[in-house]
Amino acid sequence: MINNQITLIGAGLAGPLMASFLAKQGFPVEIYERRSDMRKVKMSSGRSINLALSARGIEALKEVGVFNNIKPFIIPMSGRMIHDKSGLTNFQPYGQKKNEVIYSISRSMLNMELMSSAENMEGVSISFNHKLSNVNLDKNELEFGKKKVSFNKVFGCDGAGSILRDSIVNKTKANFIQKPLGHGYKELNIPPSKYNKYQINSDALHIWPRGQFMMIALPNLDKSFTVTLFMPLKGTISFDTIKTTKHIESFFSTYFMDAIELMPNLIEDFKNNPVGSLTTSYCDQWHYGDNAVIFGDAAHAIVPFFGQGMNASFQDCVVLNRLINKYEGNWSKIFNTFSSQHVKNGHAIANMALENYVEMRDSVNDPLYLKTRELELSLEKKFPNKFIPRYSMVSFHQISYDKVYKRGKFQFKLMSDFLSKKITQRELYKKIESHLDPII
Repeated sequence: MINNQITLIGAGLAGPLMASFLAKQGFPVEIYERRSDMRKVKMSSGRSINLALSARGIEALKEVGVFNNIKPFIIPMSGRMIHDKSGLTNFQPYGQKKNEVIYSISRSMLNMELMSSAENMEGVSISFNHKLSNVNLDKNELEFGKKKVSFNKVFGCDGAGSILRDSIVNKTKANFIQKPLGHGYKELNIPPSKYNKYQINSDALHIWPRGQFMMIALPNLDKSFTVTLFMPLKGTISFDTIKTTKHIESFFSTYFMDAIELMPNLIEDFKNNPVGSLTTSYCDQWHYGDNAVIFGDAAHAIVPFFGQGMNASFQDCVVLNRLINKYEGNWSKIFNTFSSQHVKNGHAIANMALENYVEMRDSVNDPLYLKTRELELSLEKKFPNKFIPRYSMVSFHQISYDKVYKRGKFQFKLMSDFLSKKITQRELYKKIESHLDPII
């Protein structure tokens, strides 16, 4: 084992990106991944949600120098296309500026590109089919079944079920809470048309909001759409009650009539593709001493309704990399600062993602929501450096999630007070001027 070698658990999205940052700083990195190499072995489908890449993720990819490799594979989405129950559509732009878009990207393509990019850097290697079974933080030892591996520093991005996180929690008695949402997801598909064109507008993230459940669709490069149905796991209308062909046909003809003709393989996909679970994790310590740290889903697994899971994990890599630069080998300071300053951001985006589920599945067609949205866009025009909608702060800026959460709450309160006539327009403007710091 090389004295300054970093051992990294997990070759998902964040692992190879972090490895690339570390390699650029001169650290040898050995990554251990439980799965086979997806570049050589076809992975099963229907297990992951399409990804939305936005400003925080793009910044990370640019910093490590791989964004140009990714760029040809991203599809811009400039807003939400809302499909109501009658089949009518309504486009709601994400922002007011031309560059305020998010991008649809294939998870597997991005993962493969990040792995290859990392492996091409000096000192980085990936060992596949290594499932971590135990961590001994006293002996600096990892166990992969019968195989034992010693480490100097271990970085864990081994997902929501992280073994390294559990070891840190057990050792430090940190607070760790997992909150199942009680809702799950199932992937479906809208194929290309017979003329090999998109069947619906590719410049949007499509949403079919239905109150307690919803369906979304993101475009793919092959002119198809990855469709994801989110709904309760149990209940009157749930994955537990919709199983037979008759159930599926009845459910979709009642709630998603306009989508049925777009999905010729609906019945087969619904029956064959698994139901994924949705859980939020809160952990208040992301490190142990000077030898172990967690990031990404291992530290803050969140539901996908703000499109920030990947972006937040990539931002973790940027933050860690900058701390390594700043504290030059003082690993205790690096890890402690990462935990103490960044945990609150993980909690904030977790909360915002949960809130956004309610917005997406229910509020987007609500008259009060539409009035509030119209108001915040007008306020952004009048106070461009002070009043920025929460969605824009999250998706198009680098403002810390914690600051966005707090600032967003204040802004929502101001708009609510104005729309309910508790304050006048003059008072609204005065509060914005006096209480909101400029955002550069």
